[in-house]
Amino acid sequence: MEQQMSKDYQGTDELTINLKNIFLALWNRKFLIAKIFTITLVFFIAMTFISEKKWTVSADLYINKANNTNYLEINPYALEDVAGGGLGSMLGGTDPLANEIELIQSPLVIDKVIKENNLRFKKLFGIIPTKKAGQYLTTEKFIKAGPQFETKKGTKVLNISYTSKNKDLAYNVVNSIITNYIQLYKEVNSKKSKSDKAILESEYKKAKAELDKKVNTASGLPSTSLAGSGNLAALSAFSRSAQNAIANIKGQYVAGEKSRIAVSESAAKVSQLAQKLEWANLVDEMSDSSKVLVIKEPYPLRDWEYSSPKLLINILLGIVFGVIFSIIGVIYKEVTDKKLSYSMLGNDVIYDLEKEFNKLSAKLISNSENKTAFVKFEEFPVLLQEKFKNFTNVVSVKADISNDFKTTLKDIESIVLFATINKTDSEHYKIIKSMLEDMNKNIVYEVILN
Repeated sequence: MEQQMSKDYQGTDELTINLKNIFLALWNRKFLIAKIFTITLVFFIAMTFISEKKWTVSADLYINKANNTNYLEINPYALEDVAGGGLGSMLGGTDPLANEIELIQSPLVIDKVIKENNLRFKKLFGIIPTKKAGQYLTTEKFIKAGPQFETKKGTKVLNISYTSKNKDLAYNVVNSIITNYIQLYKEVNSKKSKSDKAILESEYKKAKAELDKKVNTASGLPSTSLAGSGNLAALSAFSRSAQNAIANIKGQYVAGEKSRIAVSESAAKVSQLAQKLEWANLVDEMSDSSKVLVIKEPYPLRDWEYSSPKLLINILLGIVFGVIFSIIGVIYKEVTDKKLSYSMLGNDVIYDLEKEFNKLSAKLISNSENKTAFVKFEEFPVLLQEKFKNFTNVVSVKADISNDFKTTLKDIESIVLFATINKTDSEHYKIIKSMLEDMNKNIVYEVILN
């Protein structure tokens, strides 16, 4: 039960801890500990029911960010936003909805939320008017102390939550954020789709005009024109006129091939732009729809659905602080107690003399050549007096602050103290121990009388 931990500092100071004394001190104060612990636990439990309640409303949004169309699977021109949800998301380096969170937290959304819910600066401490009191909150102030935005890991699901002392306000704020964000999202999509459509229409008209121009200016002979020139080619070996005719036909053929290739390229470009323009028209028609899907809608909370304080958390806090306050109470009581306590004892202690009588007897017998003084703070029971009659080397003296006490102990080196817990005066006990240490007396044991 008893352990000692010692550490010397430069050979002069020694720190010793007697775990048995600590345990007995705690056990001796068990009623005080129980009282403090119970009061603390009851206080924290009561705080659950009397402290101001807070409600938290939350919602989950699924945000599809692929190029303003819900048909990414079949739209060959829809590209995933690389920075927001594509490559960066796959590499795990960025939040796939970082841009969307910034958009939600922008004044374009938050200012409307603040005004719709009449969120204003309040008086300082609720009573002191300030210049800002009564004015609408700023976006920065609201975001700093207001809603929470969190992307669920590995998804494009955004969680929005808001905590307030007013459950209706909590619901209205979350609902307002969602409504205004979706409206802003529609406006952004509409502007982008109209811009894309205008660019494609311009490029399509240019490509179509260029194609028409190339078709109208196409010249030369088709590739089939050389099929019947075999005889003419044979005569070209004997006739200069035939040679000139063959050269002219080849030139016309080359010009015709060039015109055909140019027209084919322009036609392919026009065809590709026509397909993109077709998709742009479709996206423009869909731009008034939102790609934000509310997969968990906010709902008005009931009175008992508050988020804090929570009974279980308060019970745990009550247990933790109950233990802490109990230890503090024990330490305070041990330090200030006017009666002797276990924490005031040293390391060589006999806690039950009846059980440990042989331990003390062995010490007295081994030191029989020298006298040992029994310094008594309390009188011995009759049975103990009988047991100590056989020890001739023992001198019994009452603990007293006097010259007679000092004189009696002048030629004695070993001391055994006898005192009673919760009965012996603590101040008197400390003074006597200090006197004995100043007299260089060796305190062999401190015996606790029951």
